[in-house]
Amino acid sequence: MRGWIKVHRELMDKAIWIESTTEQKTILITLLMMANHDKKEWEFKGKKYAAEPGQFVTSIDKIAKLCGKGVSRQNVRTALNRFKKYDFLTDESTNQNRLITIVNWGLYQSRDEEVNKQTNKQLTSNQHAANTQLTPNKNDKNDKNDKKKDSRKRIYDDTSIYYQLALYFYQQIQNNNPNHKKPNLQNWADDVRKMIEIDKRTEKQVKYLMTWVQQDEFEMVNVLSPAKLRKRFDGLIMKVKRDRQSLPPNVTPINDKYNYGF
Repeated sequence: MRGWIKVHRELMDKAIWIESTTEQKTILITLLMMANHDKKEWEFKGKKYAAEPGQFVTSIDKIAKLCGKGVSRQNVRTALNRFKKYDFLTDESTNQNRLITIVNWGLYQSRDEEVNKQTNKQLTSNQHAANTQLTPNKNDKNDKNDKKKDSRKRIYDDTSIYYQLALYFYQQIQNNNPNHKKPNLQNWADDVRKMIEIDKRTEKQVKYLMTWVQQDEFEMVNVLSPAKLRKRFDGLIMKVKRDRQSLPPNVTPINDKYNYGF
């Protein structure tokens, strides 16, 4: 098996990844690598068969074997049923094999295909183009566009909502660690602004997650800046929803007025 696949970082913020076991994550990546990149046709016992990009014919045993040590046939069955619930794949089984289709395969694997063609064309006509043009960092795209609009460094008044939210987050962190080093609140305020202006989060949503992460035993040591909060926003929303569903009836969430559009 040759070639390569794209695995977008946004996968780490999806529930299908966050809620998966180690074995299920291994199976998920293996399935992506098994999928056909191009249309494939073959003949078997006089009949013609075809698999579109994102599809492949396989078996439980083969998937388990490719996943390697530690992944059982039952692990594979459980993962396939779970992934179907997330609309990650469809699974059509026969007596001997099964046809698996990765949903939205073209959306993720073909993304930027035309952009890459244009980039390669430019490099052909200009041998002096920098190699870095081939691999732009998508994570910084919105930030770069934002900087182009206004190259001057923004200064936030301490009465602005962005600065106030930055200060609020710092105070929440101090509640858990009074010795936490004081950050550059101007930089923090700018990251808060990006969440609200660029990512279209509301002030209430941002403040709610700032409070929640500093009350969660795991996240209080992992989300210690608005930049990190912004990066993991969607994944944190998934965790908030999951935690709320598991609360006993007599336990009140951190905010009764929870419905902030999550």
